Amino acid sequence: MRWTVRLGTSGAWSGTATPSSSPVGHGNSIRPPTSAVVPFPAMLYALFYAIIRRVLRLSGISSDAEAEVLVLRHELAVLRRQIKRPKLHRRDKLFLSAMSRMLPRERWAAFIVTPATLVQWHRELVRRKWTYKRRRAQGRPPIDSETRALIVRMARENPRWGCVRIKGELRGLGIIVSTTTIRTILRRAGLGPAPRRGGPTWREFLSAQAKGIVACDFFCVETVFLKTLYVLVFMHIETRRILGVGVSANPDGTWVTQQARNMVMDLDDDPEPCMRFLLRDRDAKYCGSFDAVFATEGTEVVLIPYRTPQANCHIERLIGGLRREVLDHVLILGRGHLLDVLRQYAAHHNSHRPHRGLALRRPHDVGRLVPGPGPARPEAIKRHEILGGLIHEYHARAA
Repeated sequence: MRWTVRLGTSGAWSGTATPSSSPVGHGNSIRPPTSAVVPFPAMLYALFYAIIRRVLRLSGISSDAEAEVLVLRHELAVLRRQIKRPKLHRRDKLFLSAMSRMLPRERWAAFIVTPATLVQWHRELVRRKWTYKRRRAQGRPPIDSETRALIVRMARENPRWGCVRIKGELRGLGIIVSTTTIRTILRRAGLGPAPRRGGPTWREFLSAQAKGIVACDFFCVETVFLKTLYVLVFMHIETRRILGVGVSANPDGTWVTQQARNMVMDLDDDPEPCMRFLLRDRDAKYCGSFDAVFATEGTEVVLIPYRTPQANCHIERLIGGLRREVLDHVLILGRGHLLDVLRQYAAHHNSHRPHRGLALRRPHDVGRLVPGPGPARPEAIKRHEILGGLIHEYHARAA
């Protein structure tokens, strides 16, 4: 049996019993024809509503303003449950701080902040009231950012320059800065005194020593008949010039030693590249007589570590560029063909090809003052083909 409640037209509540349906029989139920059936929870809700309304009337709320204040307090309590820490503007802090002086401390529970926060805001307002305006700093004007950057740049590019040396350099540029100011700027930039500022990097060290370094290395080329040819190439590190190229199918000790002699004789004819060090790997093709040829000329042979081709990176990049630009696009017929191709490429490499490591200059132009030819008209440019048109060189026609 199930209990239901119906609301009559007069507002009175009455309960009726409805027998539950049974698997046996017809399961008849009694339903009022003129009243709505109300569930039991709704009846309890209406009962509580009536009780709360009667209590509020007995509490003495006589005006709409008091009722509105009570509603606002309840809404504030709901908001406190939903928002943990509201964001207040400065005008909100000012209003709440002023209102805190009008309410007694026991009534401060109406605020959304703690009493300690209100007191802190009031102290901040007092501090702002008695704070004087800042005066302009006296003394010399500060150094502009461009001059600071120039001082730091000079110190980093010249590790052996002290503060007095930088001051003299700036004076030559028309910039007057004291030694103490330079020392302060360098100290803030993390740069110490000149002798302990830091040594040269590996790039700077190798660039300074590159004038006397020659590198060499072997690489192999497969002919069209699958015969392996070995190529020995020498390159000057500073100018990126190819100093010599040799090709052999059997690079024994006699042939390697002869290539060393040819290299030394070519350097005697062209004394511009001074060779103090020869950089090579630990390939077994280099025999003792190969090193002895260079030792008699006062050249020290430097061996790179085992399995470290990046230690001889300049010659490795040359070999890679030679393969990508020429050898990967040509079928080599034999030793003579390969030697002719390499000599033509070496002439192009030394006289015309620009290099990124040389600021897009040519190897023959390193250390020389070469005036620019000026802008050339497109119709005044001619093309010269190398290796049957595999490589093109462009030159301006003579006027």
